[in-house]
Amino acid sequence: MILKDKVEFIINELNNLYPDAQCSLTYKEPYELLIATRLSAQCTDERVNKVTPALFERYSSLEAFANADFDELCTYIHSCGFFRGKAKSIIEMSRQILKDYEGKVPDSIEELTKLSGIGRKTANLICGDIYGKPAIIADTHCIRLSNRLGLVKNSDNPVTVEKRLREIIPDKYQTKFCHNLVHHGRAVCMSRSPACERCTLNTVCTFSKQSEKQRNRKTADKK
Repeated sequence: MILKDKVEFIINELNNLYPDAQCSLTYKEPYELLIATRLSAQCTDERVNKVTPALFERYSSLEAFANADFDELCTYIHSCGFFRGKAKSIIEMSRQILKDYEGKVPDSIEELTKLSGIGRKTANLICGDIYGKPAIIADTHCIRLSNRLGLVKNSDNPVTVEKRLREIIPDKYQTKFCHNLVHHGRAVCMSRSPACERCTLNTVCTFSKQSEKQRNRKTADKK
């Protein structure tokens, strides 16, 4: 199967499996998604979603975050881990947005990555989910599944994965494709024990085919 056909098959199959897939972080305003994503670094979305209702009630605007007391903010986000670094960057990025962008979250990767604590993964998420632009959110699920499916060749570098997927995934599918990968990575293609036998992508998956060959060799050796 040529790459174009393989990519089309994967996109269509994932869309059928997860028609409603979207970012699992809860938010109402663009800056809330930015902050929630910052909190999600080395933390689960589930944990972040337990923290943000009270957080966004206490700090109900960018101005509130920009003027937040550091120690008080730390108490709200403590359970997300690395809370001091996250609190510092949340306050700083809020001040940057107010000062440099007139209170509006930037809409480009170049400008978003100028904000304190914001890398390309978060910048892509904002561009895709908030502004509807083509975006590749190269998180752990995206990187793992892209490698296993053979869309990326043995790279765990987020920038490399992002660049490659931008080349082969049509613009209009990119953001949804990444959300689909997250859902599939949680439900089927887990990190330690992927359920290849029930995965509907196993016919085009490099990892699954290699695993099957290994199982067949072991079976042959026992005979």
